Amino acid sequence: MKNILAIDTCTEVCSVSLYSQSNKTSRFLKDLSKSSGLILPLCDEVLDETGLSVSDIDLIVYTKGPGAFTGVRMCVSVVQGMSLAFDIPTLGVSTLELVGYGASKKYQVNKVAVALDARMNEVYLGLYDQGIFANEALSKPSEVLQLDSSYIGVGTGWGAYEQELTDATGVDTYYADFYPKAENLIDLALAHIKSGGSLDGNLPLPTYLRNNVAKKSLK
Repeated sequence: MKNILAIDTCTEVCSVSLYSQSNKTSRFLKDLSKSSGLILPLCDEVLDETGLSVSDIDLIVYTKGPGAFTGVRMCVSVVQGMSLAFDIPTLGVSTLELVGYGASKKYQVNKVAVALDARMNEVYLGLYDQGIFANEALSKPSEVLQLDSSYIGVGTGWGAYEQELTDATGVDTYYADFYPKAENLIDLALAHIKSGGSLDGNLPLPTYLRNNVAKKSLK
């Protein structure tokens, strides 16, 4: 794959990265209202900077969720549009896996417990252990998996539900102010391709974990 475009808008941040000629050209925005709506201008920026057009892209890798409903929907919709219009293959990656990989790389650790604030007194939880992602789930903070201090915690859930998560997991080191970055999606995509992994076989689809927000909020 010569040119890979990575897109993430599933949380409070918005980022894109374009891999071409073994280099990454990236943009990252945080704490902006409705930042997911800026994804197309950011894509235009990295394409312009590298002198490429959408038709030059060989693969789009994107976060498919879980995360903020609007952000997940925006990300998948943009990818669907580009993929259908230009016949570009896609690869969806869990938001939790992306955060786990990024933390593992930044902090040089092997075990990461990712918890994103899912609102309604719940978290999206996933484990990134020795390069393998597993146990993606929606859970109450007090009912998550029991782990131990060999893990570090990352993600907004650790800030929102600090006491419940530390008590339930046994994790005592965490970084709540840690977010996904599209440039790390490039790394995951390249590793996936190198290992012979398959790409999305159908139209890109989101992963929400919570099926019906409206009904749940009324309970």
